[in-house]
Amino acid sequence: MPHDVQPAPNHPASPGSRPAARPAGAPLTPFPVPNRDSVTTIRSDGSRPFLYPADTHGRFTTARRVVALALLVFYLALPWIKINGYPAVLLDLADRRFHLFGATFAAQDLWLLFFVLTGLGFSLIFVTALFGRIWCGWACPQTVFLEHVYRPIERLIEGDAVRRRALAAAPMSREKFVRRTLKHAVYILVSAIFCHLFLAYFVSVPEVWDMVSHAPSQHWGFFVFMAAYTGVTYFVFAWFREQVCIVLCPYGRIQSTLTDDHSLTIGYDTRRGEPRGKAGTEGAGDCVACNRCVHVCPTGIDIRQGLQLECIGCTACIDACDAVMDRLKRPRGLIRYDSQAAFSGGRTQWIRPRVVVYFVLLLAGAAVASWAFSTVKPASFGVTRMTGAPYIVDTGVVRNQFLVRLVNKRNAPVRFNLELARTPAELRRTGFEAVVEVGPLGEVVQPLVLQLPRSSYQGPFRFEVRIQDASRGFELKREVEFMGPEARLLREEEEENRGRRK
Repeated sequence: MPHDVQPAPNHPASPGSRPAARPAGAPLTPFPVPNRDSVTTIRSDGSRPFLYPADTHGRFTTARRVVALALLVFYLALPWIKINGYPAVLLDLADRRFHLFGATFAAQDLWLLFFVLTGLGFSLIFVTALFGRIWCGWACPQTVFLEHVYRPIERLIEGDAVRRRALAAAPMSREKFVRRTLKHAVYILVSAIFCHLFLAYFVSVPEVWDMVSHAPSQHWGFFVFMAAYTGVTYFVFAWFREQVCIVLCPYGRIQSTLTDDHSLTIGYDTRRGEPRGKAGTEGAGDCVACNRCVHVCPTGIDIRQGLQLECIGCTACIDACDAVMDRLKRPRGLIRYDSQAAFSGGRTQWIRPRVVVYFVLLLAGAAVASWAFSTVKPASFGVTRMTGAPYIVDTGVVRNQFLVRLVNKRNAPVRFNLELARTPAELRRTGFEAVVEVGPLGEVVQPLVLQLPRSSYQGPFRFEVRIQDASRGFELKREVEFMGPEARLLREEEEENRGRRK
């Protein structure tokens, strides 16, 4: 039996049973016997047992560690990688510029975020319909950081699962104090590093380093934010842990609506494993009731009781069971990736109505998103009417005053021409007569004054303001209304003025 596995009863509670109530004054058990009628990490008296899952080794564990390492490197490296002179991902909220893998978006492009979020949502729904909660077990940041950063630190400092449980149950001693203090100090340090790298996504690495190298009083706002964010991160990964998946994350609770009997999930082959019994017992199935699958589970469930909301699809139970089967010289796969239909003796149907519907919706969303992103221009501009009266009737003219804001999204200066279309020939403008140059990622705000002689004024009308790259690379248009009084009233006023002059 592996060193970090505690002996357990050969026959755990049946799926419909509840753990017996704890007598008054009795010590707490390491964790309750898993059952399907209550959340595993809540005892019968309402308290929470702290889980110490045993470590595993195997093909899936190795594959998950490789994937987690790639994701961690990807996350940590993005603020350092430069594309077109800017970090691969820089969400510059202060200047309202968003640099994503070489493309630059302004605040006016935030509507595209709708397509990004819905695209991720539909992708997750489609993947879940096919492969269950593979996202949770392999790529979710909560799982990646907890299982591949914080738990390894805990194992390194406090030992395997048996030693960690013994240390938790032991009274305070010098060794326990030193180990716990060291562990939590490393947790806080790692949390601070991760949080500062997260901040680099918004202000760049050099600016983060500048903040760190100066006194907190020079950046009070960021200092308080980082202290709070580090504290929350430390709390989540040092104490709250699997409760994020069970209590906070809604994904596990809606998986039953996204999956069906043909979705690929992790399950236990009841037909092969039951009835349970020790090796050599006549009539017993392949499951020897070693409970190794329970001891390695990061949420403390018994996968043999069927698909449960606490299961995050981490594959730890697969590797644990395969190792036991190897020692017993029995075929692997007692616990494996398969569909509920296959576990019941049927065949998995990969192409089915819900998968087709999800795939069609995903394709439609991808097509619309592609069109939306194709409409993004390397510049943007807006035309707003100046505050005050919407128009001015002056001596001989009707005047409208606007503010034109030009935003250059490129990392190089751009020269712009402003032109008017669908306007009377007599219209005169003041402002933007010459080419306007806007610096890299800069903006220019200038007034545009339009005047029309009274004699040519026929009432309000709509016209276009066009901005063109001086190299004729692209053109942007905005429709604006030239406002003024009714032409009839203006003519009556002129006739009245002429009569007074006579």
